[in-house]
Amino acid sequence: MTLAAATELAVATNEHLASISNTLIYSSMAVYTLAFFAYIAEWLLGSRSKVGRTAAALTSAGAPTEAPAVTVKRGGGTAVLERPKVTVRSASGARDVPDGPGAHGGDAQGDMYGRIAISLTVLAFLVELGGVAARAASVERAPWGNMYEFNITFSTVAVGVYLGLLALKKNVRWMGLFLITTVLLDLGLAVTVLYTASDQLVPALHSYWLYIHVSTAIFCGAVFYVGAVATILYLFKDSYESKLEAGGKPGSFASSVLERLPASASLDKFAYRVNAAVFPLWTFTIIAGAIWAGDAWGRYWNWDPKETWSFITWVGYACYLHARATAGWKGRKAAYLAMIAFGCWLFNYYGVNIFVSGKHSYAGV
Repeated sequence: MTLAAATELAVATNEHLASISNTLIYSSMAVYTLAFFAYIAEWLLGSRSKVGRTAAALTSAGAPTEAPAVTVKRGGGTAVLERPKVTVRSASGARDVPDGPGAHGGDAQGDMYGRIAISLTVLAFLVELGGVAARAASVERAPWGNMYEFNITFSTVAVGVYLGLLALKKNVRWMGLFLITTVLLDLGLAVTVLYTASDQLVPALHSYWLYIHVSTAIFCGAVFYVGAVATILYLFKDSYESKLEAGGKPGSFASSVLERLPASASLDKFAYRVNAAVFPLWTFTIIAGAIWAGDAWGRYWNWDPKETWSFITWVGYACYLHARATAGWKGRKAAYLAMIAFGCWLFNYYGVNIFVSGKHSYAGV
């Protein structure tokens, strides 16, 4: 085989792999959409449950904190679901709020749809992972050389983090609907606005640091995203609990949704743990980028827009972690700092790449 024929064959093979990658990404979006509707069904059927309203009625009436188990008909027989937890308050007025029953709200059919949603999420994750792998094979390098590749890899890792937490028996199924909604938006943006055809990298990116620096940045972003979802829900749940504590009566929609989430204290603790766990890795990401910059450009730090905003993000999360250790800044104040820090990360992710020119501007977007 001549050199020209071999080159032509390689190009044809890469184009075919790129086509397979695109097909798999679109297929994963279709499966994610099915999972989205299954999560919706879980929440809708769960809203029919009387768990939260029964708990509130018992609490307001001064009834015991233990409620009877919920018995439902299933397959001609009966099945006993987990006993609903009733909201209680401590004598001093401080909150003593147990976690909600989850999106299914104690409803057996809602729980079934939730399990279907998880199965579809796993399937979509595997299909999308195949799409990312096919993209890597088509370009013969790490699949994060431009914004399109970064987006599809980022959403894959974010779903992987969620499924990993589920595999570790963590109570995070309540996050499924919010996660899949944003993943679909992310992929939709990737295949429409950010799509870039397979191409080779500029010389500065031909380094093993591409695998180290960018992969850790993607993983950190995925974990920060999970923490941000928990923080947003914490703010809503904390307002809900405060209103109840003050004797107010939230709307039926708010009650139906928020009563099934974990307690605000649990959400706050979860967000703090995931952010604190990944913060050292984000520090390493910035250091690795500086080392790579020294190899590629001859200077470890150039105050490039992406370097600057990466550092601003680091400062934001450092302030959040410090605030969590400061008595006067715990709770909502610290949560606001976490959201500001994640906003800085989002701007670094989208804003800097799309609207700001710098040394990190490669492959169009």
